[in-house]
Amino acid sequence: MSKPVALIVGVGDGLSASLARRLHREGFDLVLAARDIDKIAGLGAETEAQLAVCDASRPADVDALFAALPGPLRLAVYNPSARQRGALIELEPEAVRHALEVTAYGAFLVGQAATRVMLAQAPEDGVRGTILFTGASAGVKGFPMSAPFAMGKFAQRGLAQSMARELHPQGIHVAWINIDGGIRNPGRTEPADRPDSMLDPDAIAESYLMLVRQQRSAWSEELSLRPWVEKF
Repeated sequence: MSKPVALIVGVGDGLSASLARRLHREGFDLVLAARDIDKIAGLGAETEAQLAVCDASRPADVDALFAALPGPLRLAVYNPSARQRGALIELEPEAVRHALEVTAYGAFLVGQAATRVMLAQAPEDGVRGTILFTGASAGVKGFPMSAPFAMGKFAQRGLAQSMARELHPQGIHVAWINIDGGIRNPGRTEPADRPDSMLDPDAIAESYLMLVRQQRSAWSEELSLRPWVEKF
């Protein structure tokens, strides 16, 4: 029998890499998608993953990605986002459009494609699959000099809420995760006098897996993750 497939879209060397390693240990058949797969070749070999070139804001790329899945899709994770910082009156409209296409429109395309695949496959214990969106505190409160990111994350959060209400009764678990703080990605360090003041990507990955394992009688729609010293 085919192993369950976990798809991660927007893979880099931080959170998504930690998640890929954790899911590999859990026994998933991985598909890792990124615009530049040369940068994740090592991770792909380590996790025995299928690599796919994909710009998630392009419908044709997303269609091709899902058409090539090697087995039943049990998990789809959407990680990409784009920031465009600057004073509101100085923002370039096309740069803002790009940020929204990556953060919000791409999330819609991947969410829609994952839903179509999951609805067409047989459930396991009543569950057809899980779709997770990596959010941020910008999806709860907009910060100055960061309007495009707030717009994208608010839209992404609204998408996830709408999908959850529509799809939970059909056996698809949908959740949006608010990463409320900086992630301790490679190359980023935290002050010596403030241990664990950044989110450990391995710890975040464990929380994602917890969502996948949740029983349908008590599904989470949203999850907020923040270091113990992060202000609310």
